[in-house]
Parts: sequence; structure tokens; C-alpha cells
Amino acid sequence: MKNSSAISLKTNNTPGETEGARRATGVSPGGATQSGHFPDPEVTEKVVRRKFTAKYKLRILQEAESCATQGQTGALLRREGLYSSNLTTWRRQRKQGALEALSPKHRGPKMKKSDPSVCRIAELEKENHRLKKELKQAATIIDVQKKLSEILQIPLDPTGEKI
Repeated sequence: MKNSSAISLKTNNTPGETEGARRATGVSPGGATQSGHFPDPEVTEKVVRRKFTAKYKLRILQEAESCATQGQTGALLRREGLYSSNLTTWRRQRKQGALEALSPKHRGPKMKKSDPSVCRIAELEKENHRLKKELKQAATIIDVQKKLSEILQIPLDPTGEKI
């Protein structure tokens, strides 16, 4: 029989503790932190999307190109919190030759540029609609006056001629 004292099996696990598993730093077996407080269950606020300026992008591209040994580019990316796809995209943008292409784009629907002629056309159409309404009202009043003058046999024109 083998020496059983060399191997010690732990059979009295406490609740919340798993044998051989690692715990996160600062977390006790019961789930509370070392200070005795439980972690806050609230969901944190949404992280703001990072925006990179053209100057920053150019500086990072220059640093990436100056990396000579293997691993320096990876260290640069880790230090700055970037992905290699960022470098690829920024190189492509720089190759297209536009510094403004490197500037961050605004997300979401684009603002329409206000054209003064569009505003003027809208004003004229509104005025046209108002004048047509007034003209229709005036024509109705004139028709009523004509019918009333025919019924009462009153001439509309002071000279005695009917219109």
C-alpha cells in the first residue's frame, strides 16, 4: 500500500469554496470582499466611445513605424489600449492622403445644411396658399353680392350697367 500521508484530500469544503479553483483577488470564500462588503450589483453607466484626434493618430502611426524589434508594436498597442485594426485603418486613411480623413467622424444622422432658397420657397408657398384662400373668400363675397343685387334688382354699377 502507498503512503497516504503524502497525499492529503480535503473533504470538508466550506460553502462557496471550490477545491483547486482560483479566486479573484480580494474576494473571500463567502463572496464578500476583504473589507467585508459585498460588491455593488448595480450596472455601471455606459462607457463613452473614444474619439481620436488626427494629431494623436499620426503620432501613434509614427511610433508604430519606428518600432524595430518584434514585440514593440504590441507593447505600444497595449500601452495605448488600441487594436491592430486601428493601425490598419489609420494607415489606409493616411494613404488616401487626407489629414481630415483621420479626424473622427460624427456618428448618427447627418445634419442637413440649411439652404436659403429652400426657406424662401417655403415662405413663398405659404404666402401663395394664404393669398389663394383670400382670393377664394373675396370671389365668394362678390358672388353673394351679385346674387343679392339680382334678387333685389339693385344695379351693382352706379352707372346702371350690370357686370
